Amino acid sequence: MKIMLSAAGLAILAGMPSAAFAQEEEEEARQETVVVTGSLRALPVEDVGSVFGFDKTLTEIPRSASTISSEQIERFGIDDIYGLVAQSPGTFTNSFFGVGGALDIRGQAGETYFRGVKRLDNPGNYATPIGASDRIDIVRGPASPIYGPSKSGGYMNFVPKSARIAGGKYMAAPEGEVRYTGGSWDKSVLSGSITGPGKLFGKEFGYNLYAELEDSGSYYNNISTEQTILQAAFDTQLTDNLRAEFGAMYHDYGGAQNGGWNRLTQDLVDNGTYITGTAQPLDTDFDGQLSQEEFDAVGVFNPFGSFACGGGVTAAGWTDACLMDAYPYLALENVGTAKLSRQNVLTGKEDKLENEDLVLYFDMIWDNDAGFEIKNQMFYETYENLNLNSYGFSQFHDSWVFEDKIVVSKEFEFEGLTLNTQFSPSIRHTDFEHGDDFDYEFFHRVDLTQGYDARSDRLLALECDCGWSDYNVGNYTNYGIAGLVDAEFDFGLGLLLGVRHDTVDAESTSGRFGETGKASNSDSGVSWNASANYKLPGGIIPYVTVAEQTVVIAGQGADISFDQVDTKTFLTATELREVGVKGDFLDGRLYAAVSYYEQERTDRNVQSSTVNQDIKTEGLEAEMRWSVTDKFLVTAAYTNTKVINETFLEAGTAFSFFGIEDMVNVTDPSLHLGGQPIGLVIISDEDDAKRAGIPENIYSLTGTYEFDNGLSFSGSLVNVEEVYSGQSQVVELPGYTLVDLSASYALDDWLFRVTVKNATDEEYFRANFTELFGSTIVLPEKPRSVQASIIYKF
Repeated sequence: MKIMLSAAGLAILAGMPSAAFAQEEEEEARQETVVVTGSLRALPVEDVGSVFGFDKTLTEIPRSASTISSEQIERFGIDDIYGLVAQSPGTFTNSFFGVGGALDIRGQAGETYFRGVKRLDNPGNYATPIGASDRIDIVRGPASPIYGPSKSGGYMNFVPKSARIAGGKYMAAPEGEVRYTGGSWDKSVLSGSITGPGKLFGKEFGYNLYAELEDSGSYYNNISTEQTILQAAFDTQLTDNLRAEFGAMYHDYGGAQNGGWNRLTQDLVDNGTYITGTAQPLDTDFDGQLSQEEFDAVGVFNPFGSFACGGGVTAAGWTDACLMDAYPYLALENVGTAKLSRQNVLTGKEDKLENEDLVLYFDMIWDNDAGFEIKNQMFYETYENLNLNSYGFSQFHDSWVFEDKIVVSKEFEFEGLTLNTQFSPSIRHTDFEHGDDFDYEFFHRVDLTQGYDARSDRLLALECDCGWSDYNVGNYTNYGIAGLVDAEFDFGLGLLLGVRHDTVDAESTSGRFGETGKASNSDSGVSWNASANYKLPGGIIPYVTVAEQTVVIAGQGADISFDQVDTKTFLTATELREVGVKGDFLDGRLYAAVSYYEQERTDRNVQSSTVNQDIKTEGLEAEMRWSVTDKFLVTAAYTNTKVINETFLEAGTAFSFFGIEDMVNVTDPSLHLGGQPIGLVIISDEDDAKRAGIPENIYSLTGTYEFDNGLSFSGSLVNVEEVYSGQSQVVELPGYTLVDLSASYALDDWLFRVTVKNATDEEYFRANFTELFGSTIVLPEKPRSVQASIIYKF
């Protein structure tokens, strides 16, 4: 297996001094002949434009970032975003109700980009597919000014399989593959792709077509996955100077969210001991579901619980006597204990998570021989999402976004200096309709050893079109203009400077028909970046970056609420300070990087608790990738992360659902498990304000060896420290070491692969929505599983 380093940038062929022309020819020749074998394209020798927009390798880019190639994804059997943690530092992800939508990067929710353009928000709307990618870039920290407002944690950028090959040429003949993967718990995935050349109206073009069909079961009860993914990419040279790149991706996803275990205690985590018992009957109309009116008729749910018990707002105010006297309807009946199966989770038989997504893109690129390029990128995405959960939560999104961005690039050559410039005006319009139903969200009413019944199955807003907790309809338009300059001096110094101005016009209505309120407002922000690096002898490149990035605070459906618009709190900014050292050695076979960073919000009062929190993060990230021989590849990574919720720290409290372990003065937890006490967790210092679920230290190691006879073996190891499940830090989830193994055998056009996930059958947990629910629910992760793939390549 071989990869080549393609020519970076545009050759300046006209008006160039002969010495510079000779230097350019020499550089092109050098790039075209650098070959690294046995690396699975894991080494950073390819140009990556998804960080700053300039064609540079990761070694040259003054930011912490990694790429995961399709070859790595295939060899290690990675089939969801959680598997990326072994390949990249800084990417440990809490559970968002069991759905792998977006990575947590540097301890907070990240973004997802497609070909360098930001997609609609997806914290857990659907599982992000990775099979159609040529590579995945993971950029840690806020995006470059050229890409517009973004979250501070970082982003994944998906690069689809291209219609062109190395050197920008079309393939001589079509190539493709057909793949079937089956495995534990009725896993069944069929996919195929074909890439090739063609002609239309006398013009050559390249194409890539990809399709994936899945109909799989799950380890967990009442969960399955049905999805269809269709992707097409086209590339054609219209004239000598003008080419077009366009394509589409369609994704129809059907599954269910997974809230994991309820009635959380330390004993449940340590020993599997579960408190059983049924909630008291409230279904007075005998329709088999609990309506909001039936809860209100009792008058004690309010809707979750009450601040009144004990006369305070903290969990310490709750006592057995107070519960028995004031809230008798919260008590369970037929109370006992049992060993809880890890397969029994909060997902009910009627739960569903459905998402239909369409992406369209069309790029026009004009360039000339003088290093001048004009690119116009058009991007459109729309999704419709339905989410129903029997314990008491439902939600929908109906959103779309259109972005048009022009990037004008010019390269200048001076004596001892190469200057690359970019100028980019853009407009991005997002339209949304979004509804939430969460006021009567009772995780504990269902006994997981029995399942949902008329005592625990709630009538949801999506089922009756009633009782919405919030309902927002609106849109916002982002007008941006950005400029970047990248200066490379012959003596080794590199400077990268960028600035951007964004104006966001937003309007939003509250209520089904806007009856509650209507608001419109405008805000603006300035983003900037300043980076410097220096190429020392021996391939070592130290760098420093300081930046400030504008952030749009949107919700799970890319929505901005009426209150945010009315109070003009939908725009804020993040500051970044990062220093690091990178280098490639041993003729490009060894890459190493280490970085230290600090980043935080500039505004304490602006956050979305679900997808965009006011976080201060500092940490250390290190990775190494070494192609030891042509057959042997080793990678390693280390992450140290400290994540502080600044809003909680400044306020001194955090609103939370109280779990069993929070109720320190309640000796009989069954007295409140029919409802949900709520209140404030006291935050006294930075230790209290640490974001739960994110381990402070993570170590990972991967290796793969390919024999001459077509046999190869691969393995990955991720070591994770213990964490608290919730903000109140009353339940600790044990640390663990996760081992995945795989073996492949290639025979002519056939490839056979077997992957064993969690090979040591480690019992471990993933924290879930730690800020609100972390002390009440937790996700027990899956045991050992096996999957096998048969691949035919032609």
